[in-house]
Amino acid sequence: MKAYIDIGKRILNEGVWLENARTGQKTLAIVGATFEHDLSDGTVPVVTTKKLFWKSAIAEMLGYIRGYGSAAQFREIGCNTWNANANDNQAWLDNPHRKGEDDMGMCYGVIGRAFPGIEDDEPLDQYKKIVTDLSNGIDDRREIMTFNHPNLIHRACLPACMHTHHFNLLGDDLYLESYQRSSDYALGQPFNHFQVAFLLLITAQITGKKAKKMRHHLSNVHLYENQVEIFKSQQVDREPLPLPSLKINPEIKTLEDLETWVTMDDFELVGYEHHDPVKYPFTV
Repeated sequence: MKAYIDIGKRILNEGVWLENARTGQKTLAIVGATFEHDLSDGTVPVVTTKKLFWKSAIAEMLGYIRGYGSAAQFREIGCNTWNANANDNQAWLDNPHRKGEDDMGMCYGVIGRAFPGIEDDEPLDQYKKIVTDLSNGIDDRREIMTFNHPNLIHRACLPACMHTHHFNLLGDDLYLESYQRSSDYALGQPFNHFQVAFLLLITAQITGKKAKKMRHHLSNVHLYENQVEIFKSQQVDREPLPLPSLKINPEIKTLEDLETWVTMDDFELVGYEHHDPVKYPFTV
């Protein structure tokens, strides 16, 4: 998609070099970028200038929807993105709150499906509240799911990067505004903007609404120093190809379906053309 390359060129042309204490790697960064896509035309925003492992991206979001807190649970549904942060991140390995191998702590879906209450309050299932409201045609302007709990960051292997999703309903048209504090542009971002589209599409399907427009707002957008030359030489000058569409099994009708029997076989990316894969190093 052209927007991905355009923002990448901004990083290369306008980016500022920053030190990163957590990783020890410098980043070339800009602040502020937005992806916007109207899903009503039947296409989904998928990067075409390299191959996207889109099933893994869906599996990760499905794991968040299910409230998973273990890298092993993600592996079982076809997603390996949490192995390193759960098991190779030294700061997390030294954290007294880590419960053992594969534990991710209080992050992402754990917060999204059971936001901790205060004193006698029960945890809030944010996503269930959203699905219930939308299914009944309700939009109280608080249809928000956040994966961020500022007071529990020390109990997560990684603070949520894509941290908040705000749904809005206009008639039967469903919109989604998503917010991301930190974007690993080479590796994470192609996953993330596709995941926003998937979250809107699947939420629309199980609530009986029409997926309309998604906007994905990024704050700190960066390339790691060991990614810059690869991005510059192998990806930025490639011509984007036509966007595909995502086919979702129409038998997925409820949140319970997503929580129980759905697998990656229930999704098909139709008409996905892409350039050759680009291999980028992953920084823990």
